Amino acid sequence: MSQYFEIHPQNPQMRLIKQAVDILDKGGVIVYPTDSSYALGCHIGDKKAVERMRRIRQIDEKHNLTLVCRDLSEIATYAKINNADYRLLKSLTPGPYTFILPATSEVPRRLMHPKRRHIGIRVMDHPIVNALLDELGQPIISCTLVLPGEEFPVTDAEDVRDVLGKQVDLIIDGGHCGIEPTTVIRMTDGAPEVRRQGKGTDHGL
Repeated sequence: MSQYFEIHPQNPQMRLIKQAVDILDKGGVIVYPTDSSYALGCHIGDKKAVERMRRIRQIDEKHNLTLVCRDLSEIATYAKINNADYRLLKSLTPGPYTFILPATSEVPRRLMHPKRRHIGIRVMDHPIVNALLDELGQPIISCTLVLPGEEFPVTDAEDVRDVLGKQVDLIIDGGHCGIEPTTVIRMTDGAPEVRRQGKGTDHGL
């Protein structure tokens, strides 16, 4: 059975954050709350953990995974951005947006679409996520927790435990999460393009 941590959504208990990061460092797959919905996450360098996430979601290698970064400076390590991209990212982060950007060589190939060197990038506005990233010292590879056959993400950690209690290593209960996905902005072909309208506004894009 997975471990189950109740972490305060505004004032995360560092003792539990450290234990969660230890699980990530050891190859664990976790469920954690974000500013849009619950998500699956694992260590960026762990191939087996990434494969487990794909099996849980029943998605293939063509489904873009997302790197959850701490800030803009970390984004620049993993994605190629020009001055115009930087200004847009600065205006919309942190927030409920996923940016599709050209990946740098720092991104493992297995995390990208097999034919396009693109990666999803997020900077979130959520105290639990920020605490995890600060303690981990690098991005989390992530995907929204939509169970196979369902249309919307899971909103309650107790429901996650009922369904995935034997498939993940840790469930972080950070309270109720919404079901509205992020707004996806593609920034790989010149002008930014909104590919999915979600929780974030599109600022006229």
